[in-house]
Amino acid sequence: MIGESSNLRLWRRGLIAFGCWSVIGLSFAIQLYLTRSEIGLPVTWPYAIGRNLVDWYVFALLSVPALRLARRIPIERTDWGRRVTIHAAASAVFSLAWMALRALVVQITEGGRVVTFTEAFTHALVATFFFNVAVYCVVAGYGHTVNYYRKFQERELRASELETRLAQARLQALQMQLNPHFLFNTLHAISSLMHKDVDAADRMLTRLSDLLRHALESTNTQVVPLREELEFLQRYLEIEQTRFGLRLAVRFDIAPDTLEAEVPNLVLQPLVENAIRHGIEPLASAGQIELYARRETGMLLLQVRDNGKGLPPGSALEEGVGLANTRARLQQLYGAGHRLDAGNRPEGGFAVRITIPWRTAASAIQ
Repeated sequence: MIGESSNLRLWRRGLIAFGCWSVIGLSFAIQLYLTRSEIGLPVTWPYAIGRNLVDWYVFALLSVPALRLARRIPIERTDWGRRVTIHAAASAVFSLAWMALRALVVQITEGGRVVTFTEAFTHALVATFFFNVAVYCVVAGYGHTVNYYRKFQERELRASELETRLAQARLQALQMQLNPHFLFNTLHAISSLMHKDVDAADRMLTRLSDLLRHALESTNTQVVPLREELEFLQRYLEIEQTRFGLRLAVRFDIAPDTLEAEVPNLVLQPLVENAIRHGIEPLASAGQIELYARRETGMLLLQVRDNGKGLPPGSALEEGVGLANTRARLQQLYGAGHRLDAGNRPEGGFAVRITIPWRTAASAIQ
């Protein structure tokens, strides 16, 4: 299949080149016909077309080695004098080769009288030498332009690949920070529960093993469907509800059309953990966490809200590992195309609001 594709591209390029040289030849044929008619020395259309097509098809034949030379010896700053000299000599050879081939064609096709090779060559030498050199310069210039463009594309591709790998490495480093942070906090919760309720601590350990297995399996995955993110979050909340019991209530307000939207892997867990730690845990009474998801004008809106005490009046938000890590990951994934806002709610409590571009696995493939 690769060979067939390569041959098809070669044939396509050949046909395009043939068409371009034919258009040039026909253009000169029209000019010859009109000019000779204007000065009173008319020629027939077959003569004008045949002569000019032959001339330019010879140029087309000689352009192949000219393009290869331009590819092998590009004009660059380093050693430019030697390279220019080589191309100057090549242009003279190109011109002489064209005149030699054209003289042979004239010998074969000229009718009415015998034309020697020397006569045809001498006539071409006087009439077309410098024009042929100019044609070589145009062909070689085209070859240099194509080569420079290809090199530019290759550099851009390599730079893009390096940037992508660097971004992926940063994201993986940020994601790896979440796993031990989450693990240590959960183990701390289990240790505090161990002396109060051994059965509950055992259930937490079992669920923790499931969560760690999922986290390790998805280490290299940067984005997942919101549905999968919520499934992981529900397992985490089972651990926390084992710990807090009736003191923790969770409400999901998720629009059904958002479930297949892509979100950063493990983006909600640290936000929910912060809400439990800073919003629910200090309360003497029962607390509630709300998770909200909506699609709004091409963006996905996610919110994690609690009904805790929020920040004290006049105090600034101090971002811990979870929130700072989430902000850094969003910056790496979406750049300026995202927003993360955190602060007190008017009705009481605290909220973290994330707005990211709307993407799904289906739209990413398209």
